[in-house]
Amino acid sequence: MLWIELIIFLAIIIIGARIGGIAMGTIAGIGLVIFIFAFRLPVGSPPIIVLGMILAVITALSTMEAAGGLDYLVGVAEKIMRKHPQHITFVAPLVTYILVLAAGTQHVIYALLPVIAEISRKSGIRPERPIAMTDIAAMQGLVASPISAATVAMLGILSVMGVSLPRMMMVIIPSTLIAVIIGSFSVYRKGKELADDPIYQQRLKDGKIKDLASSEEPTKASLRKAKGSTMMFFLAIIMVVIIGIFPEIRPTYQWMVDGQLTEDQIGMGPAIMVIMLAIAGFIMIIFKADAGKAVGGSIMKSGIVALISILGISWLGSSFFEGNRILIIDSISNAIEGYQWVFGFGLFTLSIMLFSQAATVVTLMPVGLALGLDAELLIALYPAVNGFFVLPTYGTILAAISFDQTGTTKIGNRLVNHSFMLPGLITTFSAVVIALLITYLT
Repeated sequence: MLWIELIIFLAIIIIGARIGGIAMGTIAGIGLVIFIFAFRLPVGSPPIIVLGMILAVITALSTMEAAGGLDYLVGVAEKIMRKHPQHITFVAPLVTYILVLAAGTQHVIYALLPVIAEISRKSGIRPERPIAMTDIAAMQGLVASPISAATVAMLGILSVMGVSLPRMMMVIIPSTLIAVIIGSFSVYRKGKELADDPIYQQRLKDGKIKDLASSEEPTKASLRKAKGSTMMFFLAIIMVVIIGIFPEIRPTYQWMVDGQLTEDQIGMGPAIMVIMLAIAGFIMIIFKADAGKAVGGSIMKSGIVALISILGISWLGSSFFEGNRILIIDSISNAIEGYQWVFGFGLFTLSIMLFSQAATVVTLMPVGLALGLDAELLIALYPAVNGFFVLPTYGTILAAISFDQTGTTKIGNRLVNHSFMLPGLITTFSAVVIALLITYLT
């Protein structure tokens, strides 16, 4: 019966990934009906606290976007890259990594990709190099971000083991940052030089290459709102980090349990939710962030897609796992006995199917806990959830290909021999190895 249930589980993932959008969550609902009503598996449960934290962070981000803060951040990143065009292969991935780390979402790179393509082309540098590496750097920046959906999910799952946000960041930020630099070196001389590329020369001859239209300068009032909302959002991040470093700051409260007065402390998850919702409120009041723009913006739309996907797939995974807990734990324990780091390959493989770091975390990390894997090991293996570059069908990858007018960033004739494979493998592998070294040495 386990194998039939596993086949259904994998089929649901594949179908949901093919359809895209919220299908990962909605198709998982069909799987839940089959598991619960037909196979009589336990109902399981979605990660409510994790979903609440993600929604609160998305709300704060969306209000910042509505106030112009996201455009301001992208503008700053663009100015930095234009100052060093000859080093765009290194500068673009690093700037993108920092931007995604600060913003908590990969989707900010849609505004950067055409700029990177234009700067590269005008500098005579093959755009494939910085564009492909920028996409991979965005993935690494997301797992390094303290407020991304994936990190919030990771913290929510590992908090039962006493893992704090600062401890996670001390491992993940240096490991992913160094890995991005290593990945940039891997593509530094990749492919023919732009002047020698026949595809580019033909496109140039056919008049298919167009300069990027210059954007309008923001007014003083809109710039003030953008800067203010950005600073307020960063204040929220600082507050989250501080209460993670000093847990005693989190307030205690008293409540009645079975007629007895009990004292408790607010958990890290609810604390993050409260701070982010409050900051969103302050941004709306002080910087006049439009509620309609916040709800209709790209951050909220992509965030809702992530929420529905995580709700469905994590619930489906929970039902499947609880119904086969003993058998799954015994099987995986035997498979990784003596080589617990092999669990990282499971994270990498699942992320290829799920196309989501957060969904991978909420699906497989609880299994790691149930297996008794050390929290430090799970933290070090966290960057392995960035495997979805293997199949070049993710939104940011397709956008990167379309924004490169020179045709150097492409999908190969064998699907997996694409522009993102080499930097993706090298960067992800490096991030995990460096994270393992950091945990071993500290």
